[in-house]
Amino acid sequence: MRKWTLKSSDPMTLTLAADARLGPTDYYNDQIWELSLGGGEPPALAVQTTYGLRARAMRIFPRFGEGENTISDPAAFKAPPTIQAFYPNFYRLSFMPFQGIQVTAEFWTPDSHSITGRLQFTNAGSQPRQIQLDWVALLTPASEGQRIIPATMDSQIVLAGQTGMIAPVIVVTGASQASVGPYPALSQTVMLPPSGIQQVTWAQAALVDALQSLTLARKTLAYPWDAETARIELINNSAIEIHTGNRDWDIAFAQSQKTALGLFVGPTQHLPAASFVSSRQPDQGYSPRGDGLDYTHPWNGQTALEAHYLFDYLLPAYPQLAQGVLRNFLASQSPDGAVDWKPGLGGQRGQLPATPILADLAWKIYEITQDAKFLEETFPSLLASVQNWFTPQRDRDGDGVPEWDHPMQTGFDDHPLFAHWQPLAQGIEITTVESPDLCAFLYRECQTLIRIGEILGRKEPLSAIESFADHLKTAVEAAWDESVGAYHYWDRESHGATGLEHICEGDGNGEMLADKQLEQPSRLLLKILAASGMASRPQVFVHGVGLAEQHLIERMPPERFRWHNGIGRAATERLFSKIERIEIQGIEPTDHFSADTVELSLADQTTLLPLWAGIPPIERGRRMVKQAITNPKRFWRPFGLRACAALPNAPDNDYPYQYIHLIWNALVGKGLVQYNQRAKAAELVTHLMNAITNDLKRCQSFHRVYHAETGAGTGERNALVGLAPLGLFLNALGVEIISPACVVLEGFNPFPWSVTVKYRGMTILRQKKKTTVIFPDGQTVTVNNPKRNTVMLT
Repeated sequence: MRKWTLKSSDPMTLTLAADARLGPTDYYNDQIWELSLGGGEPPALAVQTTYGLRARAMRIFPRFGEGENTISDPAAFKAPPTIQAFYPNFYRLSFMPFQGIQVTAEFWTPDSHSITGRLQFTNAGSQPRQIQLDWVALLTPASEGQRIIPATMDSQIVLAGQTGMIAPVIVVTGASQASVGPYPALSQTVMLPPSGIQQVTWAQAALVDALQSLTLARKTLAYPWDAETARIELINNSAIEIHTGNRDWDIAFAQSQKTALGLFVGPTQHLPAASFVSSRQPDQGYSPRGDGLDYTHPWNGQTALEAHYLFDYLLPAYPQLAQGVLRNFLASQSPDGAVDWKPGLGGQRGQLPATPILADLAWKIYEITQDAKFLEETFPSLLASVQNWFTPQRDRDGDGVPEWDHPMQTGFDDHPLFAHWQPLAQGIEITTVESPDLCAFLYRECQTLIRIGEILGRKEPLSAIESFADHLKTAVEAAWDESVGAYHYWDRESHGATGLEHICEGDGNGEMLADKQLEQPSRLLLKILAASGMASRPQVFVHGVGLAEQHLIERMPPERFRWHNGIGRAATERLFSKIERIEIQGIEPTDHFSADTVELSLADQTTLLPLWAGIPPIERGRRMVKQAITNPKRFWRPFGLRACAALPNAPDNDYPYQYIHLIWNALVGKGLVQYNQRAKAAELVTHLMNAITNDLKRCQSFHRVYHAETGAGTGERNALVGLAPLGLFLNALGVEIISPACVVLEGFNPFPWSVTVKYRGMTILRQKKKTTVIFPDGQTVTVNNPKRNTVMLT
């Protein structure tokens, strides 16, 4: 296990939360902490929380005194804190508050309601030392409560307070007294003979009743610390250890694995296994209702796209966790075969079909475990979930190409076609469009089901699945645009990709004559900009000619318009080949009205997905890479692939289309590797890691998205989808770890330095054109060719 020496200036995140791998966690009352290496008032080495916003702040920190000198600020320590070990629920640090006094500090969250810590003092000198130790607790309650004060409970001096219907209690080992200093503290004297060692342990618990909190704190204090830390280190010994030529990358990959594993909570009675949340921070984890149904999106369920990204951190080390995630999805399956988009630990359901990527999850697990029984268990459900996409409910025009039900299924909420809350987005109804990304997901699912069916000898359903796949591939290939080297959306009915045509615009009510013959049959997008910034109740009549050259009048009532920040949008349900005139009623004279055709030729990150699915032929894939993906004028930016190619009339820095989304960057990057563009994939990893490591140094957290031009992160802190792309890195490196006795190698190392990867005693040294694999028993294998090689312990 790697030994770290991390300073406050290094890229890191410092969250502490109970580890679901070591015991159940409380989904409804999960108290999450964060370690601070300095700062605050007063400045201190502290653990802090808000108990899920039940308090404004709670800080616990040590204060050291010797003679007349008293300090808590790490900046005043003789040697500042350095982190030596970090896990989801545990940190170990080392520092020297005074010359010759070495302190090892450990912080541990054993469950969702308590936190504990241990200080080990070592006197490195030849003279006895007497250190005054104060454990200080500062609670700023919510609207009602009691700040921390010393108290005597059951004949023991403790620190106690109350906030948000919980009563935190802190206890310390040894003889302690209430401190008379400016902050409430438990104080004791630590006597250190020459070369002497002393330990002091503290614990905090926060339950509804102070006596219950005291009982839990005492129980926590009594844990066999060395045995428990050994257990923590053992379960984390399976992390993939990466040594590159860039120390910041090594830290970010290790911190990402730690953060990903720390996202698991549960299980509950609503799902069969522990699930994951999208982020786990001190302001989260408390449900005032007590059932989780009041949680917001980071905590109200697991999505398939996020699970796919998460599996890069779970496998190969934790296949049981991965199996549990997949079983959670399948437990939400309805009789018609649809698997819920976002099943949650509180019984939440997204009421939409999951993004079709579940068979790929099952295959990832099988590649590690070779567990055919698990495939046998899940295959019928996975097959039914794919078949559901080809029912009339999902394939509304019956052409064998389904449509999305909601933009959330795409994993790209700010979609330029479908979002109605972004000023430059069109906000059209997603069911009217057929999408290359949905076809790509389903195509890959079909290919994966075929592989699984062949392994299981289940050939009877495969002919229909093969037919689905062939048809999807044909549909996507028909959407290829040679001029831009990319795929585009197409209308559900006309199957054409309409471009932007301006029809008319004006202010206030009235009739606008257009008399415009369209280049191809299109839906109209109507937009109203309210001068007041408030929604109005417009009614619009569109007169024109339809697909069959018949005269059409489409009425658009007020309910059809969706409003956000004073902008109302609506698209026609019918296709027009000619627009004669447009009548508008119900708006103010100063409100502005415009009509344009829906533009389906826009390119965004989701339209690149066919490369990951393996749909384009080799030459077309290369054109896609050159003209679209790696073209700086389209997607390829200094810190990754931006969400959209240039939009008409959009400023270069327009949010959200200048941000990078790591899930999509990782999928497209893996597509680059599939199409023999390993060097470009490595370049993409470099762009992404520069953004991530810089942001970690600046903010001490990962972020949901990063700006493609500046690398600055924004959105939820320590979000799953903002973690360093470990899977893409290993894919670009050409290393696929199966077990400590098996690794698959392919290609040459595309990075500018040698890379060492360690896993459970196996070491892989990836040099420029040579790879050495050292197995746990010392057996060594050297590989010098770029072909796909499975290297196994014999």
